[in-house]
Amino acid sequence: MEEIQNTLKKTIVELYAVEMDVVLTPAPENTGCDFATNVAMLLAKTLKKNPMEIAEEIVRRIREKDFEVEIARPGFLNFKLSNKSLLKNIDKFEKDFTKNISSDAYSGQTVICEFSDPNPFKVLHVGHLYTSIVGEAISRVIEYAGGKVVRANFGGDIGLHVARNMYGMLRKIDQIPTDLTPEKVADLLAECYVFGTRADEDSAEAHAEIVKLNKMIFEIAEAGEDADYSGDPERARVAKLYFWGRKNSYQYFENFYKRLQVKFDKYYPESTVAKTGLETVRRELKNGVYEMSDGAVVYRGDKHGLHTRVFINNNGLPTYEAKDTGLIFEKYKDFHFDKSIIITGNDIIEYMKVVLSAISQYAPELSSRTLHITHGQVKLPGNEKMSSRKGNFLRAIDVIEMVREAMDKSSDEKILMGALKYALAKYKIGGDIIFDIKESVSMTGNSGPYLQYSAVRAKKILGKIFSGRISGELNKVESETEALISENDSAEKEAKYLADISIYERNLMKKLIQYPDVLKETVRELLPNKICTYLYELAQEFSRFYEHVQVAGSEFELERGKIILVYLKVLTHGLNLLGIEVPEQM
Repeated sequence: MEEIQNTLKKTIVELYAVEMDVVLTPAPENTGCDFATNVAMLLAKTLKKNPMEIAEEIVRRIREKDFEVEIARPGFLNFKLSNKSLLKNIDKFEKDFTKNISSDAYSGQTVICEFSDPNPFKVLHVGHLYTSIVGEAISRVIEYAGGKVVRANFGGDIGLHVARNMYGMLRKIDQIPTDLTPEKVADLLAECYVFGTRADEDSAEAHAEIVKLNKMIFEIAEAGEDADYSGDPERARVAKLYFWGRKNSYQYFENFYKRLQVKFDKYYPESTVAKTGLETVRRELKNGVYEMSDGAVVYRGDKHGLHTRVFINNNGLPTYEAKDTGLIFEKYKDFHFDKSIIITGNDIIEYMKVVLSAISQYAPELSSRTLHITHGQVKLPGNEKMSSRKGNFLRAIDVIEMVREAMDKSSDEKILMGALKYALAKYKIGGDIIFDIKESVSMTGNSGPYLQYSAVRAKKILGKIFSGRISGELNKVESETEALISENDSAEKEAKYLADISIYERNLMKKLIQYPDVLKETVRELLPNKICTYLYELAQEFSRFYEHVQVAGSEFELERGKIILVYLKVLTHGLNLLGIEVPEQM
């Protein structure tokens, strides 16, 4: 593919003095060709010429032996690669895989990627599970493209939800328990939150106390854990419960992320950015960006086609809007980012538009570098929203256990995580996610375990081909096979093989050489689902190849082994970008 693209780029410059990217897509099956491009039609708009005429001019200039080119109306160029060209591309992949798939799209850039964002004092739910998996995949894609990624996590350790929680804690916890795991503490805090929320809704007296607690907790968090409240026993008790709950919440989060193989570089509790948000909003209030309204500070979003939102309430406390404002400035102070990516649910699209619109009035260099990526809800087949047995949401751990229950009990953690991560990552970010538990663990369908099994099978085939000549350890198969293939390459044998290549080998090789373009598109659009779609289609081609072509023991086992080796490299690389490991056996 690269050969065709480079030839076309060079030809277009020579003919029209125009530099342009050339995108190749699989050609329609009825053409008998491999790849197609619409460059002639794109050029027609610029040159104001007939696309068929442009296509004919390009074809006349191309003189290549490794591929054939045809013209199809209204101006498509269709290409068919020779067996030699396909094999040459496979050779390049095998000999220097990293170089042939490399990208520098984010080279030299610092990208802060904020995702997951659970609130301390609350349990992790299925939305946190989804954004943790997709956020990590996006982070890995940017790192692959040369970027320095800072993984950030923003959570509400102050605010009304914490005050409601504290109301429940003060009534349900006499002595701070010392024998509970962070997970058990999280469950206890969840009970306290439900208790406090119901009280807030049902009792004016409770509501008044929660409002008071909200202000007190803000002050306690700002003062820090070492503040002395010896003269104020009520505040001392609230502070003790608060810091105990917050500490256990973050440990609970860390235990969860460790299981997902996600490691955050920086946690931003709301209490650490609230002051910056307050100061920024108050400063820009004087400059006319914000306005006073009934004792509160607001941003008149309606002047910009948005809605008006409160940034400082009439108690003088920062709202979520002010805290998000402070967060952006704190991120830049800490990391001087070139791009800031925020991954959240679709429910705060309009909210973030208001926050960024306000910031654009006085710090356009920060708002313009901020990209808000949003996703829908995780649902069950039949469009049913996932909910727990106890309430109106499903805990992250419940989802993990549901997948485990659907699997073979002997399956290891890598297969469980592969099933989970792939099932969520395969959907395009933006819409709702249909989480089919049965499909997620399938060994034959579009699932993580299917791809993991395909990789294990490829390793075993290579081990069989080189039985007695390599150690047989699956984690060494790639490197040992690569060395043996290099030692045994033969031009004479290759020439004979070229005449014997089947349609199944051609199709697998064609799919393999599309990988760099898939990566380029994934990097450009930051959509990990494109990798999922490609890997599934690739694994299907490999399955057909395996079913119809003899490898081990055949005259061309070395040549076919080379194709399998490249397949294994591509598959494991793609899975790694999704955060999925290949187990030793399945």
